[in-house]
Parts: sequence; C-alpha cells; structure tokens
Amino acid sequence: MKIKFTLLISLFALFFTTDNHAQSTPFNCDYYAYLFQFNDVYSIDLASGNSFLVAADVTPGNINGAGYNAADGYIWGSLKTPTHTIVKIGKDFEVSTYELPTLPFNNAYIGDIAPDGIYYLKNGGTTYAMIDLNPASPTYLTHLGNGTLPQSLTIHDWAFNAVDGKLYTVEKASNKLYRIDISTNAVEDLGEVPIMSGNNYTYGAVYFDLAGNFYVSSNQTGTIYIVNDVANISAGGPISSNLFAFGPSSSSNDGARCPTAPVPVEDCTNGTDDDGDGLVDCDDPSCSGVEACPVIEPTSGGDNGGLESNNRLAEKINKRNYDRIRTGYQFDKTSARRLQRANNYAMSSSNNSFALEDLIPLEIIGEEEAIESTPTDLVAITNATDILSVDYEYNNETIATIMAIKSENGVYEHTKTICDRLLGAELLSVSTIQIREHNFIKSIIKNTEGQMEFTLSFSAYVDTSDAFKLECHWNLDRYESAGEYYNFQIWANSVDKLLALGNEVVNLLEVYKPIESYNLSTPPPVYIKKGRYENGQLHLDVANVNQTEQIWFDAGYKTSETSGLDTMSTVLDLNQNFLSTINIETGQVFDIGFRIGDGIQTPDDVFMSDGPWGVDDFANSTSVNSYSVSQNTSLVSAGEKRIERNVMLSAETSEYVSLYKAFTPRFKAVDITDFNSLSFMAKGTGILDVRFVKKGIVDWNDQYKYSIALNNTLTEHTINFDEFASQIGGTPTFDDVVTLVFTMEANGNLQEKQLNIENIKLKTVFGSLGVADSNQLQSSVLYYNNALHLSSKTKESARIAIVDITGKIVMNDSFTLQPGNNVYRLDKISLPTGLYLVKVSTNSLEYDIIKITTQ
Repeated sequence: MKIKFTLLISLFALFFTTDNHAQSTPFNCDYYAYLFQFNDVYSIDLASGNSFLVAADVTPGNINGAGYNAADGYIWGSLKTPTHTIVKIGKDFEVSTYELPTLPFNNAYIGDIAPDGIYYLKNGGTTYAMIDLNPASPTYLTHLGNGTLPQSLTIHDWAFNAVDGKLYTVEKASNKLYRIDISTNAVEDLGEVPIMSGNNYTYGAVYFDLAGNFYVSSNQTGTIYIVNDVANISAGGPISSNLFAFGPSSSSNDGARCPTAPVPVEDCTNGTDDDGDGLVDCDDPSCSGVEACPVIEPTSGGDNGGLESNNRLAEKINKRNYDRIRTGYQFDKTSARRLQRANNYAMSSSNNSFALEDLIPLEIIGEEEAIESTPTDLVAITNATDILSVDYEYNNETIATIMAIKSENGVYEHTKTICDRLLGAELLSVSTIQIREHNFIKSIIKNTEGQMEFTLSFSAYVDTSDAFKLECHWNLDRYESAGEYYNFQIWANSVDKLLALGNEVVNLLEVYKPIESYNLSTPPPVYIKKGRYENGQLHLDVANVNQTEQIWFDAGYKTSETSGLDTMSTVLDLNQNFLSTINIETGQVFDIGFRIGDGIQTPDDVFMSDGPWGVDDFANSTSVNSYSVSQNTSLVSAGEKRIERNVMLSAETSEYVSLYKAFTPRFKAVDITDFNSLSFMAKGTGILDVRFVKKGIVDWNDQYKYSIALNNTLTEHTINFDEFASQIGGTPTFDDVVTLVFTMEANGNLQEKQLNIENIKLKTVFGSLGVADSNQLQSSVLYYNNALHLSSKTKESARIAIVDITGKIVMNDSFTLQPGNNVYRLDKISLPTGLYLVKVSTNSLEYDIIKITTQ
C-alpha cells in the first residue's frame, strides 16, 4: 500500500497544478507580443517596439522558452526553479505550474508550441523535449519523449510559422536563418540574414505574424528585425530583411506571440502613421532602406553640442552663440586635428593617470577618420572643466560623435533629450541598450536638422575606494552629488555603432580603475515626443507607452530673462491613449522646465527657452548700468508675428553696445520672407543701427542694416526689408536669419547710451509702404572717398539731410539728380569728426539711410 500511495502521488504531480490558479483567463490570440525577462512580463507592440511592464514577479522562478498555445489560448513557459517545471500563464497573469520529472534537462530556454498543442522545449545541444499541452488530448500534460536534431545550433529561441508549420530560428554570430521540420528533424540552412550581417547578438525572442513574417529581437540592443515571408525562402536564395522597430534590451529575454495575429505595416510614402506607432514614413524604422528612405544618414557633430539643460544658462549659451556669429566663427572639418590609435591604446600608464583622450574609442565602428570637434567655449559657461569631442567620419560624413566632459561639483547638466523637443526636434522612442548585461537608457531623436540620431548618456565618478561608479539616468537629479564626474554623451546613426562606442568607453574606464557598481534608471514610460510654445500655450504630443490614465505636470518658468521663477502644476488626462495632443495654458513665458509622470515610475523632464535677448558688451570700454526685459503684450493682427518681449538698456561706452534677440535658442536660421517689414517702438540717445543677421553671410560688416536717429520720445518705426542695405550691395533675402541686432555706437568718447525697444513685430505691409508699387522701392546709396554715390532713372531734384548722433539735423541741402550715376561730395561742407546719418529723398523715391563717419 505504501508503494502504491507513493506512485499515486507521483502521477498526481505529473498531471495537476501545484497551486490554486488553474482558472485564469486565456489570451486568445491577442495583438501583442509578450516578452519575459526573468519573472517579469512585458507587453510588446511589434509595430513600434514600445513595451511596458504588465506583470512583475509572476512566479518565484525565472521564465524562459515561452510560447503561445493555440490549443488553449494560454502562454506556456519553462521555469528555472523549481526544476523540471513548466508554467501556464493567463491574460490576467495568474499562473499554474506543473512538474514533469522526466524532462531531460533543467533551465530550458528555447521553446514554442505547434498549432496542435505540442510544446517543443530545449536548451543547448541537440536534444529537445515534447510535451502535450492540448487539453482535448488524452495525453494532456504528458512528457511525450525527446527528439534529436542532426546538428547543434547556437540559438536562444525558435518559433512556429503558421503558414508552413515549420520552426524557424536565427543563430548567434553566424546570423544564419534556419528552418526546422520537426516531423523529420531536418535542419535547413537558409543563409545569413542580410540586415543582421556583422552582428554578434543573442536573439532571445522571436515571433511570427499572420502573413508568415519572422520577427527577431536582439537582447543587447532591443532591435527588432523582420525577415519577410520565410516560408518561401530557399537555401542560397535571396532573403528579404530589414529593421522593424527598436524595443527593450535584456540579459534574459524570451518572447511569445500568437502566430496568426496580424502586425500593422507602415506605408513609407503616404505621410500618415499607418501602424499606429506614432512614427510617420521615414521616421519608422521599418521604412529604413526603402527607396524614399535612405539607410544611412549623417549625424550632427560635436562642435555645436554639449549645451546645458536648465534655466540658469540660457543667456550664457545665447551669448556664446552670438559671439560665434559676430566673429564669423565656423568649424573647419578639413583642418581639425585627427586622432590616431596609438600603440599604447587601452593600456594604463605607470602612475595610472589618464586624460579625456584616453577614454575615446578609436577604430571600433569602422570609421575612416576620427576628428576633434571640441566646443571649447563651453568651459567658460558651464560646470565643465575639460571637454573633448570627436566626430567619427565615413565617406566625409559624420556617422557618430562622442563628447567626453569632465565636470566639477556634480554631473554635467545636459542631455540631448531634455532640451530640443520644444525646439523642433522629436523623441522617436526611448528604451534600453545593454552594456555588460546592464540596461542603459537609449533614445532615438530626430534632431532639428531632420537627422535621426541614436543617443546614450552616462557618467562615472571615483568613489572613496578609488573605483568607478557608473550612473545612467533620465533625470539629472537622480545622479549622486559627487565631486568630479566623467560624463559621456554619444550619438550615432545606428544603434549598433552606439552600442559599440558605449561598450568601449566602459572598457577604457576599466583600464584605469575597476568599476565598482552600476546605478541605472529605467526609461520614462510616458514622455513628450515633441512640442512647441506659441502665444502663451504649450502644445505637447505625449507618448503613453504603459497606457497611464493621468499624469502630473509640474513646471517652473520665467516670464522674461530678468524676472523671477514662478511655478504651476496640473493634472493631465491621457485616458490610456498611446498618443495624445495636450494644450496647456502657461501665459507668456521666456523659459519653462517641466516634469510629467505618474509619481511612481521614471518621469520625463523637458526644458525650453525662447530665443533670448542678450547684451553685446564685448567692447572693452562698455559697461552696463541697467538691463531689464519685460513682456511684449502688443496685439497681433493677421500678417504679423510678435518678437517676444520688450527690452531696456542703460550703458556707458566709447565704442559700441548692442542688444540682440535670437530667433531660436540655438541660433538656428529661420525664414522670415513671409513678412516684408519690421516695426517697433523705440526711444534713446544717438543713432541706432538695426541688423538682421543672415547665417549665409560670414563677415559681420557685410550684414544688412538700417539706421535711425533716436530721441527721448517713444516713436514707432517701420522699416521695409528692402530698405536694409549692405556694403556688398543688392537687395536682401531674409530666408536664413539667426538674430536681430540693435547697435548704438559712440565716437571714441565715453558716452552714456539709453535704449528702450517695445512692441517689436514682423509685418506684411501692402500698398504705399509695401513692395506692390515699384516706384516706392528704395534705391541704394554708397559712401566712399568722402562722397555719396547714387543712381537715378530720371532728372529730378533731391533733398539731403545729415543728422548727428544726438538726432540733431546738422545740414539740409538740395541738388539735381541726372539719369544714371550721380556723385554728391561731402568735402564741400564742414562737419566735425563723428558719426552721422544721411538721408536722400526725391518726390518719387526714398533712398537708403546710411551711416557715415567723418574724419
């Protein structure tokens, strides 16, 4: 009786659940794929790669070898512990476990279930086990026996194709696609998958769709590849493959999905989001390589990178960019220093000291050249004490950039993801990338130039044990308040280059000090894809990966460059929608930094600054007595655009002082040709030069300008665009304007300068003030050899007025213009040495107002 009782208990263990959750809900072939990482379950949208945690710690042991069972609608997997145990998982993530003592191995990590309900499970080697999971079968939950493949494959998952009933898998390192006929154990080598060529990744999760397309996920990068219509691929024949999406990385990765569920496909040319992933046409990875979408695009370089993401430095950055424009600075790639991989690369010195250059990867991503692109002017305005950036070049295009920054008093306060999303850039996705089996945050950004960049930022500091601690966080306030940081910002035109560079930086760090720990955050599940600020409103496109119902919006903002900080907070309803467009009333702001999140998971941080006002006090004699900025509250009519904020300045100088307003925070060129005039109210002392600074003109003295005489009464001025003149001649086309500059010059003696400018607008003016009437077009006046040179179409009388810097008219005269060129000599009149404005007019024409200096 004792023997019979023991046998009965053993049989009971073979056939029945060991817990109390047998009545869970089946999945029944839903749309999503499910990714198992250890004992957590993520829902994956294959079309986008977006994933979110749907259940944590569903079993005590790790789950692997997962597959969808069409015979009962559940997902099944293999448990690492307890051994010889499989698990049944419902849509409510209730589980039932079953022990099968006769399984030939522990910790099976490769598995899928055939349409008839037979579970094929294996680990390394050639042996696989067969388990009957068809509830209608008399051998349900029975280990049916084992099979043997004719060869060993280095694989980590396989999946059944519902089109032909065959198993498919991709091998690590060789990247070969294999077809397995499980009824005969025949293994067919179909050849290397082209899109995976050169990879050495673990493909731990694979899936099928209704059309028989095969989806393969890389553990290290999270990249999801597609191999099209695998049932019709023959050995040695062509294999159609491509990128499909960018999902999460993991060191333990296994996937399951109903193979007869469809996956939406993006049409790459129709300008709409066909597959619902928030990505349109060429922004969608699945369009990579399509004729309309190039496979490889260049990225931005390091020379313009490294700008900080907070409201303390917007004006300093503005001044740095203005100085570059004023001095004609341009990064010359041809003359930049080339970095070469030395014989002692990745070798520590005798005293174990190192510089930033020792932490720069070389000859890792197949670059033809590595050139230095360091923006050294950042040291003066940030907490950086040393900077080195390197652009990796291939075919004369930048394919990746790394910026290494040494900072004091904490981490370097900038990431590429925080700033640019309200300035024209778009965050296409955010997930993870795996370095040494640790998940670092990666993101994909479409920058303001339209280039797609894969980005990674992390930092290291030396702790008290003289070892590195590595940190990677989405939020800057998560970093430790350590003293000295080594910060790395990496961006590349592919996720594979990004991973290679990130891996090598960690390797180089470890050459000099051991890595003691990794402190890493998860990506934000709700984030701002893109947005804009306009007329007192934030317009935000929000991606809601984990289907959150509501999030908090907490903001700090300033209404002008010289105002204090205000705050606001509100709740945003997302209604579990994946994509939402949210409008938030902020009132007029100069800059705003805000955080969104559910208060539990990683929040998203965004910072925006309008193009700031600034003071050009670079002249040695110039000192600013007072400077303030206030809101421009003037009403805007049709055909007008308000230039944000009014400005007031008091300064002393014997040379010059300027106010400037950037059109964008990064001094990006904008096209203002939809307008044809500039208007503003102004009062002050002396002559005011007004310039629209064009990006296409390098020499500051060649920029187009117009001069007016100021007085102590606030006076409205309207300047037609064609009234702006340059010493290079011609009529300006303001299609690449970076900044608007107001300059007051002195005559060599120390003078006090006052300037108020208000209600600045770009306008489209028609009729007598516009370009419709050709007789009103301004004509050019040139001044050289102490004479005015101007032309006329007819013989007519002209009037000339000369005004000094106080606004006083010092001379009125008249003379007769002849058809053709005319010369009016100024040496016939006596003018003290100084700066003057000259205006020439006739009954039919208004000539350019020009500025002259007499000796």
